[in-house]
Amino acid sequence: MHMKSLTALAATAALALGATACGGSDTSTTSTGTTTTKTDAVKPVAEIPALSGKDTAVTLDAGFVKALGSLKLTPAPVGTAQISKAGVASFPITGGNVTYYKPGTESPFVQGMIDHDGSGLSLTGGGKKVELTNFEVDPGKSVLTGKVTVDGKIAAESAPLFFLDGRTLKPLETGADNTAILEGTTVKLKQEAADLLNQTFSTDALKAGFVIGVAKITVNTA
Repeated sequence: MHMKSLTALAATAALALGATACGGSDTSTTSTGTTTTKTDAVKPVAEIPALSGKDTAVTLDAGFVKALGSLKLTPAPVGTAQISKAGVASFPITGGNVTYYKPGTESPFVQGMIDHDGSGLSLTGGGKKVELTNFEVDPGKSVLTGKVTVDGKIAAESAPLFFLDGRTLKPLETGADNTAILEGTTVKLKQEAADLLNQTFSTDALKAGFVIGVAKITVNTA
């Protein structure tokens, strides 16, 4: 991949995992209060029409692991996901796309979806089992949604699960085998997910904003 494309990848991937919500209306307001109207003439600065892996890995926060232990909940990988002995949960990227516009010319200025089909995380305890699978990252909202199953029954096909806080994001790194690496985004529990888990496991210990871990995304650039 030539330098222009790699730079585009850096911008789109960084914003996909690190940007704060950009809004979803047809107009956007800049820091100076100027409103920009969406037009058909606006062209993206960068576009990745087909993402092709590698994975999103989350180093589980010690506080989250301790909380699971206190609640007697056992985490486990689902499908193609893996959890290492070091407490890193990895979810393969299976597809998606990202388009990046110059901020102020389009709203949201980062659009698309990053898919992690066929993998996820389960929590088991008290005779109950919750599976969170088929993760999708929405770069325009910095939110990760997923399918929720409780004891084998679908509770939600697509529910907001985690907020992706990019204020801790590190600069882009170049990895081996034509990959780019972005690390440092803090993964936090969304209110909807906290409510569902609390109700299922009969607790009130999980709150919105609870830190799940720190994400590291590795993507192919070739």
